[in-house]
Amino acid sequence: MFFLPLSDDNDTVYSAIIVWLIIGICTAVLIWQMSLPPRAADQVTVAFGMIPARLFGEARLPYALSAIPAWATIFTSMFMHGGWLHLIGNMWFFRIFGDNVEDSMGSGRFAVFYLLVGTAAAATQAAMNPHSHVPMVGASGAIAGVMGAYLMLYPRANVRVLMIFFIIIRILNVPAVLVLGIWFALQVIGAERAPADTGGVAFWAHVGGFLAGLVLLPIFKRDTVPLFGQTRSRAFALSGPRTFRTGRIPDAGRRDR
Repeated sequence: MFFLPLSDDNDTVYSAIIVWLIIGICTAVLIWQMSLPPRAADQVTVAFGMIPARLFGEARLPYALSAIPAWATIFTSMFMHGGWLHLIGNMWFFRIFGDNVEDSMGSGRFAVFYLLVGTAAAATQAAMNPHSHVPMVGASGAIAGVMGAYLMLYPRANVRVLMIFFIIIRILNVPAVLVLGIWFALQVIGAERAPADTGGVAFWAHVGGFLAGLVLLPIFKRDTVPLFGQTRSRAFALSGPRTFRTGRIPDAGRRDR
């Protein structure tokens, strides 16, 4: 079975300035990476990607590739990607879930939050594979933190999902708690099964980023924004107040700010 989130039903009050700024920076960085000759592009990945063994002082790069200290690669790696599919996949999820999280915090706090959950993601991946010499690049760890924050804010929001099951293709409204819960479970399973020191998906970064988002969201959100917001999904509508006599489900599409 394959499922892909397409959009959610959450409106925002403020423009998602940081979300679109990050999307723009990541796109510009990838265009720059792809403009380089293959050898130079590989060297950039090694120099600016996060290498756990280098971060813990077990490995050193040649002087020509040591443009920045090892700790700084935690941040530079967040804005690099391995190709267009990698970038588009990450930015797709970021576009869906990031605007509401930024809206709940404000742009300044969201920028700090994004860097912190990205740092937690990189640290988790490095801690679980401390001897790895494979560079880690990509925004998915930080975006996983954004998804964890979204779960704390709007677990009952509708997420429109494209589902493909053999020859059956459907677009369904699914509560965010199920979409994000299934996604997180798949990351945990992937982390347990992935070889320790090979390339591929950095599952532990996803796990660490997501958990960091859960923990940090209450600290960064505005005081007027509640946790576990009002019911917004038909799947949960019958669990809340009902008016059966008129046959009308009360409007659950509003939330206080």
